[in-house]
Amino acid sequence: MSRSAPADTKPVASSATTGERRGTRRRRGIAGTTMSFWLFVGPFVVGLLIFSYLPIIWSLVLSFFEAYNTVTPSKFVGLQNYVDMLTDHNFLSSLGTFTIFAVFIVPLTFVLSLALALLVNQVKIARAFFRSVFFLPTACSYVVASLIWRLSIFNGVRFGLANTVLGWFGVDGIAWLSTVDPPWYWIPIVSVRLWLQLGFYMILFIAGLQRISPTLYEAAYVDGAKPGWQVFRYITLPQLRATSVAVLILNLIAAYQAFDEFYNLIGNVNYARPPLVYLYGISLGSIQDLGHGSAGALILAVIIMIVTLLQGRIFGFGKAGD
Repeated sequence: MSRSAPADTKPVASSATTGERRGTRRRRGIAGTTMSFWLFVGPFVVGLLIFSYLPIIWSLVLSFFEAYNTVTPSKFVGLQNYVDMLTDHNFLSSLGTFTIFAVFIVPLTFVLSLALALLVNQVKIARAFFRSVFFLPTACSYVVASLIWRLSIFNGVRFGLANTVLGWFGVDGIAWLSTVDPPWYWIPIVSVRLWLQLGFYMILFIAGLQRISPTLYEAAYVDGAKPGWQVFRYITLPQLRATSVAVLILNLIAAYQAFDEFYNLIGNVNYARPPLVYLYGISLGSIQDLGHGSAGALILAVIIMIVTLLQGRIFGFGKAGD
């Protein structure tokens, strides 16, 4: 009996040692994975904190203080900056400018990007080429595109591209960027934004189209549906519901953030000035009123958040089945 005891305990000890080694390797593997994760993600997290979250927090602080020509708060004023911005005619007018811009840009972007996606998705030859051609403007800088529109296409002189085309039909040239009645300046502003962003939303719609099962179209044809509008209305468009809502929300948020095309095409003018251009003039203009500028920026952020949530609620974005 005394000799059999070591033989019985040896396998137990060996199993325990093996389990400890496995546990040690597992902990080392987890530690190594964690280290690798933070090695790659850490710089982005630090950059996000320094360049995004800290400025937002400091802007919130400044909105309750007077801060002229400095980012250091000087005198606590409470909610007075918010009251001043909400009663400021110029700020409210800038929100009206955005509304007009959104009325133009959101439906046009939705319809044209969907049309491009349908056309490119049906191409059998060189499909990747056409996708690249329409997507390429997305990589262009808004500033560069705006300057091209301003100096070459809609410069308002006789040899500008737009006025040259009008001259072929015997129409006099138009000062596109300075004519208020009628407001011709909306044509260059809307057209440059369309040229820059159509390719991005086209790619989103193409991704949505590729998720639609071909069996749905086959079943529709068996039931007698005609190719074209009927299939698009009852098959394609309902299946693109989630993508359509995402495009609308992203497009509306981008419209709220319009700055480059307005500022580089027509500058800080009263008749066409979106909120960001007006807030830029307040915060970094001659008076450098960072208190009121911060309050206006936070008001704009709250408006964007509310409109986005309402839009998602109305269209049911994020529901099960999307």
